[in-house]
Amino acid sequence: MANEKVEFQVYNSMTRQKEVFIPKEPGKVKMYVCGVTSYDYSHIGHARAYVAFDLLYRYLKYLGYEVVYVRNFTDVDDKIIRRANELGEDPTALSGRYCQEFLKDMDDLQCLQPTHQPRVTEHMEQIKEMIAKIMANGCAYTINGDVYFSVDSFPEYGRLSGRKLEDNRAGERVEVDSRKKNPADFALWKSAKPGEPSWESPWGPGRPGWHIECSAMSAHYLTHSFDIHGGGMDLTFPHHENEIAQSCAACRESNISYWMHNGFVNIDDEKMSKSLGNFFTIREVTRLYHPLALRYFLLGNHYRSPVNYSISQIEIASESVFYIYQTLLDSEEALSAFQQGTETAKNAKGRVTPQAQECINKLRNELKTKLSDDLHTPTILNAALQEALKLMNSCLTILKKKQQKQQHLSASLSLTELLKEVKAVLDVLGLLAGSTCAEVLQQFKERALKRAELTEEDVLHAIEERALARKNKDFARSDQIRTDLAAKGISLMDITGTTETAWRPCVRSIQEQPAAPAQPKKSAAAVQEQPVAPSQQKQPSAAPQQEQPPAAPAQQDHPTVPPQ
Repeated sequence: MANEKVEFQVYNSMTRQKEVFIPKEPGKVKMYVCGVTSYDYSHIGHARAYVAFDLLYRYLKYLGYEVVYVRNFTDVDDKIIRRANELGEDPTALSGRYCQEFLKDMDDLQCLQPTHQPRVTEHMEQIKEMIAKIMANGCAYTINGDVYFSVDSFPEYGRLSGRKLEDNRAGERVEVDSRKKNPADFALWKSAKPGEPSWESPWGPGRPGWHIECSAMSAHYLTHSFDIHGGGMDLTFPHHENEIAQSCAACRESNISYWMHNGFVNIDDEKMSKSLGNFFTIREVTRLYHPLALRYFLLGNHYRSPVNYSISQIEIASESVFYIYQTLLDSEEALSAFQQGTETAKNAKGRVTPQAQECINKLRNELKTKLSDDLHTPTILNAALQEALKLMNSCLTILKKKQQKQQHLSASLSLTELLKEVKAVLDVLGLLAGSTCAEVLQQFKERALKRAELTEEDVLHAIEERALARKNKDFARSDQIRTDLAAKGISLMDITGTTETAWRPCVRSIQEQPAAPAQPKKSAAAVQEQPVAPSQQKQPSAAPQQEQPPAAPAQQDHPTVPPQ
């Protein structure tokens, strides 16, 4: 736990303001986040939600809380049944398969496993018990085997969404039924239909309505009174509004302290939807871009702000994470070589430079202050972290030059502490991979080759062809080879003091086009021996949308301009 006391504030959708987080039980937090309906691969809107609440989970643990985190699976639903019928598959088998695919996506995105991941089909008894309590309290009624919640029985209906009862729409996720007493009444239990999964109940065979499942499962694992309930902003109404009504109808003491909701995902400034043809699954994006790049992109925006996904944005995020891991790898290798090459590092007394210590303190402070301000991640990524990485590369430069032993020792100690602090910050943000830095960088390169539709052999052949052109002083040809590769997202780097050339992924400038993950177009990037820090992004205001910088210009072979 951090040494300094942190006053953690979160935005409460119920009160529509930021509030100091005070758990119901000191030192312990109970949180429930609505999970996916498992009938297909999860999309980047799901990624947005679960990365946001994974960050919350991680930060609460960082602050020293004991956290019980529950995230459910809706594994019986109209959409699941419809999809299973289309594919000629058993609904339970289809849903189970997509639950596993979702877990793989979450693992790729470095989302920690929740404490409990209940499925609706495994909690039918709890659901039926809650419905029975609601009926016993006079808040629900039956019609031919269907059970409906009566919204007129709950005067506070609409307090979360701010809707008036007369403004509420029936038919959202459920069919309009003229038999209902009020069009806004919603199903707690649906009578069985031919060919659909069903369970026995006091009201006849059937299955639960959508909303009751979360109330029943959250109460089962967390009791009726807990700290945080989260989900996408689109769940505010009707889902969360209905949860409040039915939970209070079942138990008058039902109370949730903080309601938290993440913002929408837009695609090229348009709302993501299948009808517009701009709907992308997590799997489609991570096939061509590293999952860490997608997580970094999502964290680069405040969780409550709308996110505008585009190829240029994910390209910049990918470049940023590659730069981070290249710096980490270079630092690890340089420190290992320095420690092996001199006894001074083991025996001599030295100290971290004032500049490095100030940078470390700032990074540590920014992590606490910004995350404690309703999880404000953009400032951390765009300012304090970038400053630390830049200073790490300055230390690397000193270690490579012929300097006095004391200067080398000071640079080594500073780099060691900077590396430790940067990794600690990345860990809290969920950006520290379990693989080695070298493995992560290789994974980035493999995806860059896939985007460019090239093989490693193709790139090496182009490097040889360019070397021959330079040898023959055909600089126009060597420039063209570099430019052609940069247009495909491959940057060539001439290593100083040698005749060797290496390559790395780079940002491509994208012309206006649909944001299909598979088809980004041309670009360029700067070439340097040391990893090049991506351009600084403009810092957004509270709950802002992040602006992204342009790619760096390409460096030409002739005349040669040394890196700055």
